[in-house]
Amino acid sequence: MDSQWQGTGPGGPTGGGRALITVVAAVLALGALFGYRGELPGLGQPGRSVVAAPVRLAPRPPLDAGTVTQGISPVLVNITAAARPFGASAAGSGIVLTGDGQVLTSHHVVKGAKTVRVSRVADGAVYSAQVLGYDARADIALLSLAGASGLAAARIGSSAGLRLHDEVLAIGNAGGSGAATGVTGRISDLDSTIMALNEQDLSRQALTGVLEIEAPVSSGQSGGALTDSSGAVVGVIAAASGERDPPGETADPPNGYAIPIDAAMRVVRQIRSGTPTESVHIGPTATLGVLISDAGPRGARIDMAIGGLPAQQAGLVAGEIVTSVDDRAITSARALRAAIDTRKPAEVVRLGVLAANGTKRVVAVTLAAGTPN
Repeated sequence: MDSQWQGTGPGGPTGGGRALITVVAAVLALGALFGYRGELPGLGQPGRSVVAAPVRLAPRPPLDAGTVTQGISPVLVNITAAARPFGASAAGSGIVLTGDGQVLTSHHVVKGAKTVRVSRVADGAVYSAQVLGYDARADIALLSLAGASGLAAARIGSSAGLRLHDEVLAIGNAGGSGAATGVTGRISDLDSTIMALNEQDLSRQALTGVLEIEAPVSSGQSGGALTDSSGAVVGVIAAASGERDPPGETADPPNGYAIPIDAAMRVVRQIRSGTPTESVHIGPTATLGVLISDAGPRGARIDMAIGGLPAQQAGLVAGEIVTSVDDRAITSARALRAAIDTRKPAEVVRLGVLAANGTKRVVAVTLAAGTPN
């Protein structure tokens, strides 16, 4: 089964249009300031009117899909994330960042995986992979390939200079075939917001600031590369839309969505620093082994303590409410997840717990190893 977000939401050119208007206004302002032979308006020679020359952006060079595909394929990998519920697995893509095997991919490709296997597109070499860290909100993860050395690394560009209608190539493991399949299209939005649906676990994640591409991106290309005409990586493929339409309705044009590479590399640098944040998890994932929901007026209600995992072993039961972790107040289920996500397996946490009958207690729980959340 292929791993893919389905993107829905206010895409289209609106966000990109706003960005374009801002850029044009800034350019015209600079022209007004510097286009008058060094004179400010109203302070030049009397009786003379001066008109600033219009600013024209240089056209982008045409994109040669064959050449770009040939150049980028050696730095792409196929990812298989296995041991999900009921033995299911997911296929996705990744981008080699370093010769010793650091690989950039989408978080949802490895979400919930106990084992991750990576194979190089260029020669089929297979590696086991460890998740070094991830940011679920940004849909970015960083992997490390065991025993890798001397790998070809991608040339990382910048998404800051992208413009509407720039031609780009989206390439990855389309359909889980194992081949690097590329599709070309033009950027239709520079700042899109979508609600992405994970086909594997049906979870939803809002993604903001993403690039929208008029191209038939497909399942399996998640985590793959979005490149410019020079072959530099300018984005990480995250989602697709337009693949499914109700019977009898006209299909919308297919679109792809990508995380801008500048945003992705900020997450990578944070992971490499070894310093976790509220959204960036570093290293192996820890788990309490509970299903939780928001409690009113505050706290995280335990809906289920899974058998054999830390919470159940520590005596926590469904209906109890977690109100603190190590004396820090927990106001919601999200706050509890964030607090545990900064910890590591085998760490001991002290949970403030409120029982259904109003009794309060503190429970010490030793966290276990879990899967990437």
